[in-house]
Amino acid sequence: MLGLAQLVVVVVALVPDGSPGWDLARLLSVSGYALWLALAVSVLLCVSRRTLSALPRRLGALAAVALSTLVAAVAAAVVHALFASVGEAEAWPGFWRFIGGSCAVVALITALALRYFYVIDGWRAQVNASARAEADALQARIRPHFLFNSMNMIAGLLRRDPAVAERAVLDLSDLFRAALGAGEGDSSLAEEVRLAEQYLAIEQLRVGERLQVQWRRTEPLPWTLPMPRLVLQPLLENAVLHGISRLPRGGCIAIELVATPDTLYLRVRNPSLPPSAQAQVPQQGAGHAQRSIAHRLSYAFGARARMACGWRDGYYACEIELPLD
Repeated sequence: MLGLAQLVVVVVALVPDGSPGWDLARLLSVSGYALWLALAVSVLLCVSRRTLSALPRRLGALAAVALSTLVAAVAAAVVHALFASVGEAEAWPGFWRFIGGSCAVVALITALALRYFYVIDGWRAQVNASARAEADALQARIRPHFLFNSMNMIAGLLRRDPAVAERAVLDLSDLFRAALGAGEGDSSLAEEVRLAEQYLAIEQLRVGERLQVQWRRTEPLPWTLPMPRLVLQPLLENAVLHGISRLPRGGCIAIELVATPDTLYLRVRNPSLPPSAQAQVPQQGAGHAQRSIAHRLSYAFGARARMACGWRDGYYACEIELPLD
């Protein structure tokens, strides 16, 4: 509101209407008056926000503009009376012209500001709904065939290694619990890493020695950093399904976590067929998961959150940068 008030003063001062130019004293006095009005209107709207918000939307907006206009009328009358008492009223417009102009400008600026806030609020609600929809869609990222293969693998382990089968069931339970809660609340870096370890443990039991995993954690790391749920696991699932599983000898997935004072870096790298060979094999979901993760990270961390993925020299890598301040 203060910025809008000062902007109006600057625009009026720059209008080429043929009137005498503005000197510094006039600019300062008009700016002080405009900022005083803006501050008074802002305080009044903040104090009465609960009452105004309880009204229907259009009625509340009209009431807010009416209150702002009333504040402008009172403030303009007080200022004009003060200048009249010291004999400087002739330097200002007439009493009713001064009050009417002040009320009109304040009403227009208040209506413009309220419209701007309304649009921004609606845009944020839409982004939030879209982010939640993306998170809900990720619940289907743990595909049914992964569940069926895992259950078959666990059934085969029950007789020869019950302890390993029990651990696999617990890991699978945590994995699906996280998937079902993907749109509800935040996770943390520690929880995301733990979930990724459980997912890879299940895949290693299923795929066998073809899947190798290498973790590189450079401490200290912000383990309590709030993050959207299911950020790391879908990247690892893509690495297994679209990389390791399509190579006869398998390969090693390297996960690296490094933190600087202001940025957290996450990197997932796996051997993969070149894009030309990948194009000949039907793929489902890889691009969708990456777009969804990038969208949710951008919503959670702002424009400084970055995600880049690409193939180079026989390896596919996904890199994520998250601000820590």
